[in-house]
Amino acid sequence: MPRCFQNCTESFTRRQSHQAPGVGDCFRQQLGSRLAWTITANQPSSQTPTSKGVPNALSRNMTRSRRDGDVGGTMEITEAALVRDILYVFQGIDGKNIKMSSTENCYKVEGKANLNKSLRDTAVRLAELGWLHNKIRKYTDQRSLDRSFGLVGQSFCAALHQELKEYYRLLSVLHSQLQLEDDQGVNLGLESSLTLRRLLVWTYDPKIRLKTLAALVDHCQGRKGGELASAVHAYTKTGDPYMRSLVQHILSLVSHPVLSFLYRWIYDGELEDTYHEFFVASDPTVKTDRLWHDKYSLRKSMIPSFITMDQSRKVLLIGKSINFLHQVCHDQTPTTKMIAVTKSAESPRDAADLFTDLENAFQGKIDAAYFETSKYLLDVLNKKYNLLDHMQAMRRYLLLGQGDFIRHLMDLLKPELVRPATTLYQHNLTGILETAVRATNAQFDSPETLRRLDVRLLEVSPGDTGWDVFSLDYHVDGPIATVFTRECMSHYLRAFNFLWRAKRMEYILTDIRKGHMCNARLLRSMPEFSGVLHQCHILASEMVHFIHQMQYYITFEVLECSWDELWNRVRQAQDLDHIIAAHEAFLDTITSRCLLDGDSRVLLNQLRAVFDQIIELQNTQDAIYRAALEELQRRLQFEEKKKQREPEGQWGVTAAEEEEENRRIREFQESIPKMCSQLRILTHFYQGIVQQFLVSLTTSSDESLRFLSFRLDFNEHYKAREPRLRVSLGTRGRRSSHT
Repeated sequence: MPRCFQNCTESFTRRQSHQAPGVGDCFRQQLGSRLAWTITANQPSSQTPTSKGVPNALSRNMTRSRRDGDVGGTMEITEAALVRDILYVFQGIDGKNIKMSSTENCYKVEGKANLNKSLRDTAVRLAELGWLHNKIRKYTDQRSLDRSFGLVGQSFCAALHQELKEYYRLLSVLHSQLQLEDDQGVNLGLESSLTLRRLLVWTYDPKIRLKTLAALVDHCQGRKGGELASAVHAYTKTGDPYMRSLVQHILSLVSHPVLSFLYRWIYDGELEDTYHEFFVASDPTVKTDRLWHDKYSLRKSMIPSFITMDQSRKVLLIGKSINFLHQVCHDQTPTTKMIAVTKSAESPRDAADLFTDLENAFQGKIDAAYFETSKYLLDVLNKKYNLLDHMQAMRRYLLLGQGDFIRHLMDLLKPELVRPATTLYQHNLTGILETAVRATNAQFDSPETLRRLDVRLLEVSPGDTGWDVFSLDYHVDGPIATVFTRECMSHYLRAFNFLWRAKRMEYILTDIRKGHMCNARLLRSMPEFSGVLHQCHILASEMVHFIHQMQYYITFEVLECSWDELWNRVRQAQDLDHIIAAHEAFLDTITSRCLLDGDSRVLLNQLRAVFDQIIELQNTQDAIYRAALEELQRRLQFEEKKKQREPEGQWGVTAAEEEEENRRIREFQESIPKMCSQLRILTHFYQGIVQQFLVSLTTSSDESLRFLSFRLDFNEHYKAREPRLRVSLGTRGRRSSHT
């Protein structure tokens, strides 16, 4: 019988080791059932007594008296008594001679018992099953009643209970056999089939299983949800097929709630995670306008290790897209029309099948739901809410891309914006804006776009004019506000103010050049004034070159290149997050390259100082031309007066009048050096600021800004004056990288 029993257990072991991962429990025969079949099928009706003539069953129930010479008061324990104790210890119950030691946390044979070393060691090895059983049972008893442990934790406890149930079936068979042998042994004196060595062999596989379960219990302490599933999954990476099959079966049970959460999220957009086990978290306090950005996030600690970060990001986006469509876009299209819904993991068996093909079946489901949901959302945003049209409107109006409109608007606004800022009224400026729209190509934009275009007045500071507080605004709401957030609109506002100021400098210099050309003709009759005109012309030309190069840099190298990159990324975007990321990168680029970020504050202040000098030149030149034209007018009036008197036979002028005229001319001529001095001071101050600006550009970390310094100083005028500008470009780049 023992050999038949051994063959049966070996057959069981071989079948266990060749089971497919995760599905072995569906095909294996229970260990307890096989043991029962083995023991009962091979039980003989009678047995020959032992060679000594003493029935083994009788000797099993006896504790023999010690031989003479032994220490009195102790009895020798038979192997049969140890077997009976061991069967109780297997269940975590102390026997008569084997008890749990609280100090050493293990089962020990009582020290007073008289046992040979071989039996004692074998009993201790067998008692380890009881210790393992207690460890697992303690964990399940503590967690089973803890509702906060969650569905994943309860599934883990259920898997442990299932394994313990199989273990109990084995113990039940062993107890039945012991009872049967006791009954038959008393009457027939049969030889016992239950010995410590046989128990050691028969419990080899169960002990491996319990060791694996105990190790899992230790590793899973303090974990729940997806983190618990990751802990179990880590034990599947073993070369032992028997252990791997066991852990994969447990993993299929543990991960079933996670996959149920996942499929409900990606197919219905529903998230019922009472105990925070799923790796997608929801914040119910977030309002609808911030749903996409703030309401849903990833709990990275709860992402199971068998789900990659890319897959988890797609899972988050799928459910977030469904909720965004329903709550923000008010699109109640059923999910089944967006996604070709496939069968989800409805049972642990389905979850086990899914784990056998994570890279194909699972990845395919996630990818299909991701692409179809994201495509549907982008179609809704582009077709129903005209997202791309609004993006182009931002480029045309807030980034001054609509050139004819911006120029005409400046012409119409000039009389209003030269006034103090406190005297402006927004409704007046709004009317001018509408006039500019009707008179330019802006009139052909969609009514929806023009309805959102408006005027905004910034906060007024003492001494501000209308130019300092005027700004265009573009109202955004609904789903498009998810892309054009308040932070983004503040970036647009700062960019508009910078570009508007730079455009105003170009506008001022154009007026200066026109004034110079017109007045130069009128003032030809005043040769003493030619030096002043020349100085004005030289300084204005320097400023025109500077502004033209800055405008070229801003318009083409910053705005156009960044916009082209943005447009390409938006057209290739697979989900809304890609569009948002591309748009934010676009704004970050123009913010940094237009010197509007914190690192470029010094450069921006220097550039504003250059702009102030342009305004100062306009004021100075206007004052000079006004004085020169008044002088010219008086001279012309004097000559006209002479011509009118001569035909009447009178003297053209009297001596007193001529003296007065000469005195006035001398006073004007004496003021010319002051004008020249004023222009020289302005020129010197302007060139000093430009020189500092160029030095700052050469040390910038942005290569495009370093190249800008070459265009601004194309003839090396400033390089000859400033040694720091004579460093080569390569050296500048290395220096800026070190700083």
